[in-house]
Amino acid sequence: MSATNIGAFEEAGFTVARGLFGHDEIERLRAEFAAMHASGPVPGHFEPRTSGDPLRTHPRVMHPHEINPLALRFLLDPRLRSVLETLLGEAVLAAQSMFYFKPPGARGQALHQDNFYLRAEPGTCVAAWRDGLFCPEEADAGVSFAREYVPPPPGLSAVPVDMAPGDVLFFNGSLVHGSQPNRSAVRFRRSFIGHYVGRSAERVGRFYRTISMSGERVALAESAGAGPCGTEFAPHGPH
Repeated sequence: MSATNIGAFEEAGFTVARGLFGHDEIERLRAEFAAMHASGPVPGHFEPRTSGDPLRTHPRVMHPHEINPLALRFLLDPRLRSVLETLLGEAVLAAQSMFYFKPPGARGQALHQDNFYLRAEPGTCVAAWRDGLFCPEEADAGVSFAREYVPPPPGLSAVPVDMAPGDVLFFNGSLVHGSQPNRSAVRFRRSFIGHYVGRSAERVGRFYRTISMSGERVALAESAGAGPCGTEFAPHGPH
């Protein structure tokens, strides 16, 4: 992490580490999840269904690190650990992994805050977003698969972040962020996501099973009001 990266994280709440992973590593990760999709459902993690909604035929994979060694390796990668500890100023725990296929025509996710779902306590955000959690409104089901929508704070607007394969976006849990629908007719928009909390956290939602960056289970007390990242609407489109 350069001083510029650290300054961006502290002032704006996010930063991008360009080329942190090689293209060959990303291709291997893509192939791993393509094979997982082809092999069928894994109850509790990944359950595709026949549907006219691309997010039902290619649903996100929840906690893939618990069922796939490569996903676990990516979640706990030493390069991520180094950046995270620099940005947070302490050791970290991995709380969750996810993989999004985002096939052509898939809806995005409305603006939201991750710590609305994780409820990590005490807060470990170190950036400018110190106003805590906002009360979400209901999102537009036509463009978002998740129900919650947080309008941008007064005077602020969304900032697009363009990324290439191998880039990693780091942002704190109070940052308002989201994604647009995939309007491509042929291209997927895949992403592997890890959620982390500072080692000083004492509580987190029961959905999040925290482990150290060495892979050992580190149980935290349960915080109230938490849930999976993004409460999904009912299936979209014809079945």
